[in-house]
Amino acid sequence: MLPRFTEVSRRRPVDLVVPGSTIDEVIAPYAALAGPGSLALESGSDRLVARYDGSRVWVEVTTGGRTTRHRSRRHGRPGAPVDEVGLVLTGTHVTALTRHDGSWVARARVDLQHRIDTRDETWLDRLAGDAPTAGRFGQLGLRDIRVASHADGTPYRIGERVVLTATSAGPGFFDTAHTSVWALDPTRLELEHLSDVFFRRPDAPGAYGDHATHLVRDGDRWLVATSTWGDFDRSRPGASVAVTLAETTADLLTGRHLLDTRVLPLPTEELRSVAVWDPHLVRTDDGWLVGFVSSPGFWNFHPALASGPSLDALALRATTTDRTATEGTTLLRLDDEWRVLASDGRDSRRRLRRRYPVFDLDLRETGTVAAPYPTNIPWPTLVPDGDSWLLVAFDGTPYGGRVPGYGTHGDVVFMRPEPRTTV
Repeated sequence: MLPRFTEVSRRRPVDLVVPGSTIDEVIAPYAALAGPGSLALESGSDRLVARYDGSRVWVEVTTGGRTTRHRSRRHGRPGAPVDEVGLVLTGTHVTALTRHDGSWVARARVDLQHRIDTRDETWLDRLAGDAPTAGRFGQLGLRDIRVASHADGTPYRIGERVVLTATSAGPGFFDTAHTSVWALDPTRLELEHLSDVFFRRPDAPGAYGDHATHLVRDGDRWLVATSTWGDFDRSRPGASVAVTLAETTADLLTGRHLLDTRVLPLPTEELRSVAVWDPHLVRTDDGWLVGFVSSPGFWNFHPALASGPSLDALALRATTTDRTATEGTTLLRLDDEWRVLASDGRDSRRRLRRRYPVFDLDLRETGTVAAPYPTNIPWPTLVPDGDSWLLVAFDGTPYGGRVPGYGTHGDVVFMRPEPRTTV
């Protein structure tokens, strides 16, 4: 039986450059520079520059002997003293930002996908940048927060701290984000950035910032199940999202990693699914349970549950028929029974909006998590905390001004059980 929760705190870790990192550590197209003036990233003859002339900010791109300028008429003038200029490469996007009073605001952005293959590992090996601060890109916000777990579903801890995975938001939509790993102190509600994880695809070359990830410790190895959001473009013919699986004995709790993956074969034949995401894996006495989201068409999505003796022999166990905007599928042991938690978004049917449903393994709703529902579609991430629970969610609060548009969310929202009252 879960208690009723109330919000107790929020955090917003923002780092343009991962503290202590260097450009030499960049193994995927997620790099950042910061300094008092113009900044440049270079790879061979390709050059990406953030320009600031004291009045306006713009991006210059040089490739193939041609230089182009990209500026925003509405947002390219800071209108206030600039403490620092930033240049970030996130996926195929390069963005110029300015910092004032501790906050970064994007001033110009350009998509390079038709000019430079920024995911090419040879191109990345040659990447260089000279600035007072230079290294791996960090994050503008966090979303898709999930507890890293042992294969039996118990949280993976470093001492008393709980390890989490999150999507580190970039200055734009899904294709500017990537997966990161964090340690949460459940008492002080403080987050420490441990590492960043990137992925190679089984069907395409390059390094991708795929995200919406579950990290599982299985014996002496890590299983990393993730969603291929790293190059998502709904307008592209045949657009889809898949779930991939990586296996590694590397220390994923430090540094940065680029993992080889294979497709996790989820049983979607009966679902007419064009995309799957939000994987969550648990091994029980009867075999594996895998929760995921199935989408018969963007944007229409609902939870599904697969089971099987191995991750390569999964069969569809259950799905929902009354959900159209529900994601964050999460398996949790409650009162000695496995339950499936999810998040009903604001675009769901009227009676199912803005709530955290709880299902049995046949995906029949058995109740809800009584907790505040922030903006966006926050996942119901429950962390055992002594003989109680801590709920870790996120919201849709943007960051970085208007240039990035949707995708920079969000705040990390912490909730604890409401105090019991006596009469």
